[in-house]
Amino acid sequence: MGDKKSAGISSFEKYLTLWVVLCMAAGVLIGRYLPAIPDFLGQFEYANVSIPIAILIWLMIYPMMLKVDFQSVKNVGKNPKGLYITWITNWLIKPFSMFAIAWLFFNVIFSNLISPALAQNYLAGAILLGAAPCTAMVFVWSHLTKGNAAYTVVQVATNDLIILVAFTPIVALLLGIGGVKIPWDTLIISVVLFVVIPLAGGIFTRQHLNKKKGHEYFEKKFIPKFNNITIGGLLLTLIIIFSFQGHVILENPLHIVLIAVPLILQTFLIFFIAYMASKAFKLPHDIAAPAGMIGASNFFELAVAVAISLFGTQSPVALATIVGVLVEVPVMLLLVKIANRTTHWFPVKTEITGG
Repeated sequence: MGDKKSAGISSFEKYLTLWVVLCMAAGVLIGRYLPAIPDFLGQFEYANVSIPIAILIWLMIYPMMLKVDFQSVKNVGKNPKGLYITWITNWLIKPFSMFAIAWLFFNVIFSNLISPALAQNYLAGAILLGAAPCTAMVFVWSHLTKGNAAYTVVQVATNDLIILVAFTPIVALLLGIGGVKIPWDTLIISVVLFVVIPLAGGIFTRQHLNKKKGHEYFEKKFIPKFNNITIGGLLLTLIIIFSFQGHVILENPLHIVLIAVPLILQTFLIFFIAYMASKAFKLPHDIAAPAGMIGASNFFELAVAVAISLFGTQSPVALATIVGVLVEVPVMLLLVKIANRTTHWFPVKTEITGG
């Protein structure tokens, strides 16, 4: 967001938790009583990626991409610690901590509430989420914590490259099955939609407006126009997601909660591992916050697509990945609030990171 918040955005953000709860409830009610709406929107899907949600996410990401200039991207290599923390957290810790936490809850703590077969299925869904760090929404979380735009782009881009190599063997290892195939169409369209197109659009807009109206206008007048759009897009996304899954929530309320508990614990654990590691290495807050957010949030389009392709749309595995979608936004907004209240833990950002 802009450095100076307008009174409107301040009051809007002040009650953001309330808006989130209302939007989740509205989504469930629409799914229950106006099913024609999610049925209609559900037709617009390609490679397991919802086009309406993709458009809203694009609107949310675009303000972040406006802040990226190539000089900043080149300077990222001068301070690679944030990248190392992101890679280690996402690929050497996250999949295995997810496995351990989910196994403990589904097989031990909740063993009286769910059958061993269901426990195995829910564990499989958790594994798919744990092996897929976020691509799209992390730009939104970074934007809301005033993250370093150029650094976030590099963190996400390198993660996407690692996914190509590491996702399949990690999932196969933890699921104990062979033949896990990456749905390449889902992966490629997500990267193009959520990284390539908005980045190109942001850079083009930046160059065009800097040349036409000057840097001062671009930074002080143009970028702040998008503050409400990011939050509005988030809330509309919540309504659509919960309308799509309204019937699932109403039919499986207890199991939604049981699956959500280990997923939420994992989210907090991974965020604080990366966030506190960044603090230990004295990284500036605008690198530390996105580093925590990338691991904490999940590439749920990929997880849901793999769950459906391996186990079917009606499987408990798919349900577990869908719960990952449902808890993501409210939990990540809470982490955004925590990150924004702990900026004083970190040194002032350094020049070499291109902030």
